[in-house]
Amino acid sequence: MTTYTKYIDEAATLLETQGSAWNAISSESVARMRLQNQFQTGLDIAKYTAKIMREDMAEYDADSSKYTQSLGCWHGFIGQQKMISIKKHLLTTKRRYLYLSGWMIAALRSEFGPLPDQSMHEKTAVASLIAELYTFLRQADARELGGLFRALDSATTAEEKSAVQSKIDNFETHVVPIIADIDAGFGNEEATYLMAKQMIEAGACCIQIENQVSDVKQCGHQDGKVTVPHAEFLSKINAVRYAFLELGVDDGVIVARTDSLGAGLTQKIAMTQTAGDLGDQYNSFLDVEEVAPEQLQNGDVTLVQNGKLVKPARLPNGLFQFRKGTGEQRCILDCITSLQNGADLIWIETEKPHIGQIGAMVNAIRETVPNAKLVYNNSPSFNWTLNFRQQVFDAMDEAGQDVSGYNRDNLMSVDYDETELAALADEKIRTFQADAAREAGIFHHLITLPTYHTAALSTDNLAKEYFGDQGMLGYVANVQRKEIRQGIACVKHQNMAGSDIGDDHKEYFSGDQALKASGKDNTMNQFG
Repeated sequence: MTTYTKYIDEAATLLETQGSAWNAISSESVARMRLQNQFQTGLDIAKYTAKIMREDMAEYDADSSKYTQSLGCWHGFIGQQKMISIKKHLLTTKRRYLYLSGWMIAALRSEFGPLPDQSMHEKTAVASLIAELYTFLRQADARELGGLFRALDSATTAEEKSAVQSKIDNFETHVVPIIADIDAGFGNEEATYLMAKQMIEAGACCIQIENQVSDVKQCGHQDGKVTVPHAEFLSKINAVRYAFLELGVDDGVIVARTDSLGAGLTQKIAMTQTAGDLGDQYNSFLDVEEVAPEQLQNGDVTLVQNGKLVKPARLPNGLFQFRKGTGEQRCILDCITSLQNGADLIWIETEKPHIGQIGAMVNAIRETVPNAKLVYNNSPSFNWTLNFRQQVFDAMDEAGQDVSGYNRDNLMSVDYDETELAALADEKIRTFQADAAREAGIFHHLITLPTYHTAALSTDNLAKEYFGDQGMLGYVANVQRKEIRQGIACVKHQNMAGSDIGDDHKEYFSGDQALKASGKDNTMNQFG
């Protein structure tokens, strides 16, 4: 680790080589600016964060309590505030990442306006958001270090200076891994490669790709999903790997997501050469009926399965249908195939958060790939309260406990909020991530859309109070006063926007002539 003192010495050595022409440049100021900007490019970030993620994966393999977490972000400021908050409350960013959700880009970042999660937004919006997130995280580094440098300048004793120096030399960056959603690749494998390159160049060390058809892609929690044969999906995994390797991110991470649990359709019948090969396994799940040649009509498609001529069920739009009840088997095959062909982690999109369901699939996968690890979407699309109350109800009922006081179909009711069943359900929700990491192989837990919902909730509360009879008190009592009491850095919004960083730079550049914003008339001084 390069220390602050070493940076000063390196800068001083450089300045000496320039003679009097660079006399106005301070080696200490150069050292401070270098420390505040340790990542010059997105590739620097991708290489740094890939190493972190690989180390975290190895730690999880040794101890399943060492799972990782992230929250979805749709703006650089949101990601920055999340990491600042984590450092404030938990003192370290270790095993905490950011998630970049394609759903939120479509809903909030497209020039077309709000869009459904169907890959209709601009491809470049994904890489742009990655770059934006890392710009804000790097600014968070500069802001915190700037505060430490000012504390160092104002320290009056050797002991004070030593304490601040130690904080500078042991500074932990806000820059963390981002798991970035590339949807289904936004086109063919070449399109996937080009987009992956752009995302990696922006800083992504981990790319998540799903096995849906790119041009009819749907949100994982909506109907109408259509999967592709394994060979087509693997070509896109290869494209992402080549993008990582071309750019020198040799330990980049690929998450292969399967939507097969909720996808009952396929656009293509897989190519197969021999019985039992991957294409044949994919086709074995098709809903077929045995036919005789004379029964065939114009446009019918037929296959030979187990020596019999069969016709797959086909919808009017030309899509082929899988047999009902085969989703879990297809997920297991998808995951094994992806892990055996270049993916590092798997993602199974489910319809509910149920450890038994997830764990059964992961255990089946681990019979073939023992160290299989899962990324899991703790989705806001799930009604967590209802799901877990129903799970507890079913467990109580199965154990012979009296559940006559509850209506299973109406367990969301506020009437049950203070009951034993509700308390048990809430405890299961609280421990879900740790339990699932231990029992279902989940290495990474994420919530895709949390900040979408928190922005809506907080805005609703503010609008109700401010435009209602509370007026300005609606803001002061429910926002500013809470910011002050909770030590939220943004209460000093000028500082958060970089005003103090700018003042530092003005002083470096102009010395005593610098016109700084942080004087006695700056109203931010009211916050101490």
